[in-house]
Amino acid sequence: MTQALYDYPSYSPGFGLANGHVQSIVPSLFRQVSVPFERSRLELADGDFLLLDTLRQSTPSAPWVVLSHGLEGSSRRPYMQGMARAFYAAGWQVLAWNFRGCGGELNRLPRFYHSGAIADLKAVMMELLNNQQAEKIFLTGFSMGGNQTVLALAEADLPTEVIGGVGFSVPLDLASCAARLAQPTQRLYMQRFLRDLKVKIVAKSERFPDQVSSANFDDIKDFRAFDDRYTGPLHGFTDAQDYWTQCSSKHALPYLRRPTLIVNAADDPFLGSNCFDCHLGVRSNRLFMEIPISGGHVGFVRWKLNSELWSEKRALVFANYLLERT
Repeated sequence: MTQALYDYPSYSPGFGLANGHVQSIVPSLFRQVSVPFERSRLELADGDFLLLDTLRQSTPSAPWVVLSHGLEGSSRRPYMQGMARAFYAAGWQVLAWNFRGCGGELNRLPRFYHSGAIADLKAVMMELLNNQQAEKIFLTGFSMGGNQTVLALAEADLPTEVIGGVGFSVPLDLASCAARLAQPTQRLYMQRFLRDLKVKIVAKSERFPDQVSSANFDDIKDFRAFDDRYTGPLHGFTDAQDYWTQCSSKHALPYLRRPTLIVNAADDPFLGSNCFDCHLGVRSNRLFMEIPISGGHVGFVRWKLNSELWSEKRALVFANYLLERT
């Protein structure tokens, strides 16, 4: 069983796919995976809500996997649908949750979501424990959702039912990732993020004109400017630097409570250099870090785009290994 941790075959891209940009863009645009999620609404203590998408097995005691998406993603993204399909086919129950304001419906409050907003992830886990009687839970996160997953796995009050987790393309150091995405070579990605975020900022400025303004939004060119103006003030941080410092999951690595696998591809165009050091801080013996030479950002595809991905197989092997151990 130790093969699940140490000797699982590393990702190998197909011919013509050994490029971080290709890996990041091709599956996002062309992969087509769909699963029959059932949607529900989780009301939160602060008056807001989350949209949850689930796949339930006929056996109520089957283990659960909780899927957390990336920045401006949702449960409908191909990487979420593909991971849900893989776990469900293997007998797991699936809960794919949407960050506040994601999933097709604007949330109620001026705030929305950020890389360290693990209170919402905790609320999702408590929903499974209290209302679904979950006996085993495995966390899986992508990009920003991976950062949240790692943070949650280091929490002192982590429920005993959580057996571990995996994060793919995890921005362990938010400041270095923001600097990377501010480079001219990453302009395409930055423009897409800002385009999507603008839609929400405009909607919030119309609903909460005294707290959110969309004036001169187009002057924003990078995450430092966006987080200085919006993420920081709306979520209780002084500015972008304060937000990045407090919410970077690299600080959680010494304190992991359960086995945690982090998979960051060396050619990921979103991640800064500080996201590849498995010895950040004092490394926990519960940390397992893999750095494939290719895979891009939440990529790990071969030419059969709609088939099960290496990342989906990797997550499932790790989850099943932990399930057997417990």
